[in-house]
Amino acid sequence: MGAAVGKPAFGVAVAPKSQAEERLALAEHALLQWTRSPGADAGIWDADASYTNRGLLAAVDEVLLLAAEDPFPFPAAAAASARLRLDSAVGAAASRMVEEFLRVRVWNASRLRGAVHRLSLASTGLSLLVFPSAGERASSAGTGGEGEVDASDGSRSRASSGVPYDVADLLDAEVWDGLDLICPAGVSVLHEIALRIVRAGCTEELVRAFANAPCNVLDSFLSILRVECSQQTAEAVIKRWTTVTKIIGKAIVAMRRQLYAQNPGAFDGFRDEYLLAIAENRILILLDFANGFTSITSHEKLVYMLGMYEALADAAPSLLLLFSGARKQLIAERTQGILMKLAGAIRVMVSGVMAKIQGECMSPRTPSAAAGGVHPLARDAMTCVELLARHRTTLDLILADAGGGDERGSLAGVVSDLIAGLEHNLQGRLAVACADAGGSRHLFLANNISFVLSRVADADGVAAMLGAAFAARRRSRLEQHLASYAASSWGPVVALLDTPVCGRGKPAKILAEFNAAFTRTRDSEVCREVPDPVLRAVLRHALSDMVVPAYCAFLQKQPKLWKSVRYTADDLAESLSELFEGEVTDARKI
Repeated sequence: MGAAVGKPAFGVAVAPKSQAEERLALAEHALLQWTRSPGADAGIWDADASYTNRGLLAAVDEVLLLAAEDPFPFPAAAAASARLRLDSAVGAAASRMVEEFLRVRVWNASRLRGAVHRLSLASTGLSLLVFPSAGERASSAGTGGEGEVDASDGSRSRASSGVPYDVADLLDAEVWDGLDLICPAGVSVLHEIALRIVRAGCTEELVRAFANAPCNVLDSFLSILRVECSQQTAEAVIKRWTTVTKIIGKAIVAMRRQLYAQNPGAFDGFRDEYLLAIAENRILILLDFANGFTSITSHEKLVYMLGMYEALADAAPSLLLLFSGARKQLIAERTQGILMKLAGAIRVMVSGVMAKIQGECMSPRTPSAAAGGVHPLARDAMTCVELLARHRTTLDLILADAGGGDERGSLAGVVSDLIAGLEHNLQGRLAVACADAGGSRHLFLANNISFVLSRVADADGVAAMLGAAFAARRRSRLEQHLASYAASSWGPVVALLDTPVCGRGKPAKILAEFNAAFTRTRDSEVCREVPDPVLRAVLRHALSDMVVPAYCAFLQKQPKLWKSVRYTADDLAESLSELFEGEVTDARKI
């Protein structure tokens, strides 16, 4: 026997004419008093199931017992009226049981409060922007190196300790085995409620309520997206969404395991539907949130969007295992649709990255360019390569799905084109601008080629992806530029010693000319910067092999000059060993 759940429609009280009518009147009175006393203490159980109003519970049980006994047979008019009153009371009792279900605390999020609080307050730290701003570059330098950025999963990285370890721990599935997520007393109440709902024949009303069932384990993390992110940047929101999605995926699995480990009871027949409704409701919230970011196409957000895509793609299979039938189809279709939108946005962003590198308008008079160092665009480009390399599998899948035989149908194609565009930009703009500064053009290109080779070798899997021929070609170019630099900047100095003495005056004059040229060149080149210590050592050694032996050979032919030389061979070698540190000097010498 069932009754519609809603406000009780109690009839006008009449004097009881039988024992059954008297019992019904007493139960009606208790239920009526209940409905007139709203508030936290007006129910049968409190939220923690630590309090039970046994009088109200007895009234519910009395109504259900009367319904089971069916003490008002038809067709007597009085009996019919009493029967309508009983049906209304059963509906009221079932309705109150549903309200109790929505009040009781089944899930325990107390162990998660610290992680939730810290994740909500955690700063974004150094962002994962493809092209960091000048301020972010400075922040990176201050933490010890390039590319050391906050992980998008909310864990600590070498660059920042701003995100706590306990958030990162929640991304480990084994951690959830040690977390008590369930309130046994609350589960006991679920069994009590289910027992009475079944007796009232109102199971459909209970099942409909599952979609609104509280679950502070999941909702505490969702609140970070709903409230805490309202004033955050898009990057911060995407990072938090990625972390929250991973955590919720693991939490649902742990919740299911712990609920099934509880003592059996009347609610067991509802457990699957209960968990599925909770999971569906929260997953749809996450999907709707992600869908709101699918219109972003700025290449600055590329790495964040890759993190969002991967978090959703990784979580989807395990989440879909929880569902079946129409519910599974709904989640699967919604997820696939959002993944397709994200993939389309990511392809647009990749094109934006390429346009950024290939079309960047660089100022040729930046200090790094003039001094022969590594240009910021090269640093940005290789940081981009390193960041994208972490997402190679995802990018290969997304780019391949673009179709059309595009050469950029893989990360390897993108990286090859990106580096080629960088090199073209450097050679076509900055190198030409440095041509009036002697060998600085060759030193500048050598520095940037060496930088690219070094970062390619250090990036995970990039060297193998590009192949040996890529590195071999650039090593050959590097050697050519080093030789051209030495010949352009130091060749004229050494040539003074090779010129025949005849017709040039006394050997002392030639030596004086060499000394002056050496000092002049040394002073002009000492400010040049070679950031790579290995390349710096190689270049110093090459210059020493070029200058010192020629100087010694000249003095051996002119033994009379030994006593009056300004520089010894060791002096020259030591002076050359001080080059390329990038010291600050008069700008006119740069």
